[in-house]
Amino acid sequence: MDKRLYSPKATKEIIEKYGFKFSKSFGQNFLIDKNILDKICEGANITKEDGVIEIGPGIGTLTQELCERAGKVVAVELDNRLIPILDETLFSYDNVKVIQGDILKIDIEDLIKTEFDNKKVKVVANLPYYITTPIIMKLLEERYNIEKIVVMIQKEVAMRIQAAPGGKDYGALSIAAQYYSNPQIIANVPKNVFIPKPKVDSAVIMLDVYSKPKFNVKDEKLLFKVVKAAFSKRRKTLVNALSSGGLGLEKDQIREILSKHDIDHRIRGEKLSIEDFIKISDAIYSIQ
Repeated sequence: MDKRLYSPKATKEIIEKYGFKFSKSFGQNFLIDKNILDKICEGANITKEDGVIEIGPGIGTLTQELCERAGKVVAVELDNRLIPILDETLFSYDNVKVIQGDILKIDIEDLIKTEFDNKKVKVVANLPYYITTPIIMKLLEERYNIEKIVVMIQKEVAMRIQAAPGGKDYGALSIAAQYYSNPQIIANVPKNVFIPKPKVDSAVIMLDVYSKPKFNVKDEKLLFKVVKAAFSKRRKTLVNALSSGGLGLEKDQIREILSKHDIDHRIRGEKLSIEDFIKISDAIYSIQ
């Protein structure tokens, strides 16, 4: 099949041909807008030198565009009903490999080593909303050989990932994503460019992954434990949130740490930068 699937007509034809029924549990929404496809590929700056991992290719709409631009594409699809469809829609491309499996369970390090000779890759995806955060955090936390992640996700989540300190969107996810990468929303995506139409608006976000850690911290696990405690009860002051956050510290100890680093003890976690959290985390590490 040589038809490009960004045409609504072509998408409907292939769905009808295979009698495909959309699965709510897989969060399936197929993109039908060439302009958005171009923004995703251009945001990832894909060239023939690049190896690309695509998560959730669906019927292959974005995959076709990736194959046109990249050197090699490995597409990982969870829904085995889509494999025969992908065999047809990607038939004319010799630079693509489809793997049926769960990206959260696949050995990504081994995949990069085996399929891309351990060279840096780019990850591109139209992610199911229900599993967006676990996938993004796995890709970042494991520090795979990934240079860029460009994903279409729920707009609300994209805004949280990119949020700066002080706003209502800023939270633990903002800090985690910005600790490992430099995120930037590159496109807002309306509901009507999908089949079926989702209930929420989407956005394409690009995460430039730091090749070397940008921040120096004594204990990463402790840092994120502090962050989690600070945001677990957003209305509490930082002193109250941290003292009840399982860190084993009394309020007086926390006040002393904050005072030493000129941080107001009445402040809430949403006002603190990553650097502030690192100062607090390193101070706790030093007294434990």
